[in-house]
Amino acid sequence: MRLILALFILGFPVIALAQTPFGKWKTIDDDTGEAKSIVEIYQKDGKLYGKIADLLQKPNDTLCDKCQGDLKDKVLVGMDIIYAMEQDGDKYSEGEIMDPENGKYYDCKLWLDDKNTLKVRGYIGFFYRTQTWYRTE
Repeated sequence: MRLILALFILGFPVIALAQTPFGKWKTIDDDTGEAKSIVEIYQKDGKLYGKIADLLQKPNDTLCDKCQGDLKDKVLVGMDIIYAMEQDGDKYSEGEIMDPENGKYYDCKLWLDDKNTLKVRGYIGFFYRTQTWYRTE
């Protein structure tokens, strides 16, 4: 009995780590249904951020011509597109997501459907779009 309890206690942190959104995620193009990019989700200053790690349909030196301000004409790979998300139970919210296709920012929520499926919702008011991203690690 003690052995089973010890194995459970030792294995629990591994299970808990697997249930986080941190890591690399494959995004899917809404129009074609094909893999579009890899986004790496990471933590900085206690908040969740996401940056483009790889482009799968365009060259990795593609610039963000629709972006505004400091991001205008910057390379997409390495660019943060998810900003300052705060954990709220099993979801993350209170941050923003930027769509490099149009340069617009949207309020954002994200949550795990399961350990390998991430739901990412961008919204303005009552209007929203939810994408499903898939873990690549």
